[in-house]
Amino acid sequence: MDFYLGIDFGTSGARGVVINEETSIQAEVRYPFEDLPAGAMASCWQEALFALLEQIPQGLRREIRAIAINGTSSTVLLVDAAGKPIDAPLLYNDTRGSSVVDDLRSIAPPNHTVLSATSSLSKLIWMKQLPSFSEARYFLHQADWLGFLLHGYLGISDYHNALKLGYDVEELKYPEWIEKLQIPIQLPRVLPPGTPVTELRSEIADNFGFRRDCLVCTGTTDSIAAFLASRAKLPGEAVTSLGSTLVLKLLSRTRVEDARYGIYSHRLGKLWLTGGASNTGGAVLQQFFTNPELASLSREIDASKASELDYYPLLKAGDRFPINDPNLPPRLEPRPDNPVEFLHGLLESIARIETKGYELLQQMGADKLTRVYTAGGGAANDTWTAIRGRCLNVPVIASKYTEAAYGTALLAMRRNTGMRECGKSEECGGMWD
Repeated sequence: MDFYLGIDFGTSGARGVVINEETSIQAEVRYPFEDLPAGAMASCWQEALFALLEQIPQGLRREIRAIAINGTSSTVLLVDAAGKPIDAPLLYNDTRGSSVVDDLRSIAPPNHTVLSATSSLSKLIWMKQLPSFSEARYFLHQADWLGFLLHGYLGISDYHNALKLGYDVEELKYPEWIEKLQIPIQLPRVLPPGTPVTELRSEIADNFGFRRDCLVCTGTTDSIAAFLASRAKLPGEAVTSLGSTLVLKLLSRTRVEDARYGIYSHRLGKLWLTGGASNTGGAVLQQFFTNPELASLSREIDASKASELDYYPLLKAGDRFPINDPNLPPRLEPRPDNPVEFLHGLLESIARIETKGYELLQQMGADKLTRVYTAGGGAANDTWTAIRGRCLNVPVIASKYTEAAYGTALLAMRRNTGMRECGKSEECGGMWD
């Protein structure tokens, strides 16, 4: 039997999932990150990558047919002609690009995804001022560089990672306005996510006991991989991630973009994955309650009745989606003495923000919401799920699989077997075309 490996590089560590042709998990491996010094970040990623390969049972390694890797969106680095990093990578949340956004605004189209301090393109333009920039030959995303370590070809990316570099994912080319930036190094060649690049480097295959014809594929971003893991596949289906923040992603036949609200769309075959993120979420709940308290108090809430408390739960002022106001104040009053009532108000209010978010996406042209899968810690709270179902007025289901590495393994498999044909069927909605 053939197996497929998906590798996820997140903020807290790296993970690997091996699946079989029936999409069942055969092995899971992990490599936690400690506090990584900036100068050693890339070498730690490399160490983590090979440590994950070593952890996979030898019997599975010999039967893995394809590998794909996801990384955090807009985590980038410069490398020389041999693929060696010439300076510290910039992480997904690095805002040093804010100093160049105004200059970029004069060139890029209005409200474009790149017009953000954390976009890949903003980071690249900022990097041009580094003393080491003269040594750079390629600009790569985290997943691009990790893939290079396995297949040996520099300058290859996928259109999920390249979206925030300015790549036109509708026309599948770099737009003409990017030429005005006169970038003196090689931008990545962009391929569809999950596309086989070439076989695994022979020395890696031999050292770790992989088959010589194991394919290394282009990757994706961590958030897209988590969406794929949910198994949502039809227009109108969505995934809400209820972690420390609230992240919405809705599968649509229509592309929706508006940087004013942090809304952008990733291409998924013939479909679009549109979404936005709010600063509300689980982090606010944990400011007031421990996890055991959240579990016990939630069981005392009558989810069929709406709370009259109207909050906008934030840790500090500011939100982008569905309300775009950097000065929006948290609203957490009045606070009742009864903790059950207070928690009910918080859960209900976050559910209302989620509902407004999906309404905004639909108002801007996305498909009508039909079903919501839930990932993140909030998915385990049955009371919250019932409240959200009442507010959203569609079925709300906890995702069976939530690991991004699982979604990336699916990507490697779907692009490398006859199952890619499902992209032409109504069942898969064209997502894998």
